[in-house]
This record gives sequence, structure tokens and C-alpha cells, in this order.
Amino acid sequence: MVAGCGFQLQGAFTTPAEMERTYIAPADQHSIFYRKLRAAMKAAGVQVVDDASDATATFTILVDETDRRVLSVSARNVPTEYEVFYTIEYGLDDGTKNLLDVQRRTLTRDYTYDPKLVLGKAKEEELLREAIVDDLVRIVLKQISTL
Repeated sequence: MVAGCGFQLQGAFTTPAEMERTYIAPADQHSIFYRKLRAAMKAAGVQVVDDASDATATFTILVDETDRRVLSVSARNVPTEYEVFYTIEYGLDDGTKNLLDVQRRTLTRDYTYDPKLVLGKAKEEELLREAIVDDLVRIVLKQISTL
């Protein structure tokens, strides 16, 4: 019955043959996105190399930014809601041609803020940022697997 409606399970992450040995050129080597993308590629069977001269493909991260902005304030001009955002810009090439043109992705999440719960809200913001990065990594890997 399920097969009749066209439903299919998502397959495993597959990479083009050009990505046999991939070098990731980060905008920031210490960013959450770079670390999680590197780990996800390794877990998917991609050999991530540390030297661009050993690579058959280069995944370039041009922009890797995260911040927060105020969404709403109270009558006393105190922030009551924030939006956390994460922006990445990336491309993939094999040295001779672009496998993936430069893409820009921004994901956001919002949360309420209470000045009486500063530590808890800081942890909530950190968890939201990590969830955004997990989603971005999933989007990038899915995009690569369609090449």
C-alpha cells in the first residue's frame, strides 16, 4: 500500500566519484559548521584530506557567520524575543569544473527571552544554534548526493 503512493525512504548519502578525496577550505576552522560538516563527511565515507594538493575535490566555505537579532521588546524597551541565524556560502569543484555553484543558505530560529533566566536562555540559544547547524549540514549533504 505504501509503495502505491510513491513514498520512498531517503537513501544513504552518496557522493560523486570526484569527491573520493575532498579538501574542505573553511572560512573559519573553529566554526561549528566546519567541524560538523567534516565529521558528517567522514561518517559518510568521504576521505577528508588536510592538504589541497592531495584532494580530488575542494569544498569551499566562503561565508560562515552566526549571530542573533532582537525580534521584539517590552514596553520598557527590554528584549523579549530574539532570532538566532546562521549563514553559510559554499561551493564545490574538482579543480577543472564546478560540481556545485556557489550557494548561500541562511536558517533562523527564534526564542523568547527572560532577563531572570540568563543562563538558561544562553544555553537555549547555544542548542538552537547547534540545531541550525545540523540542519545546514543535512541540506548540504543532500544537495551533494544529488550531483
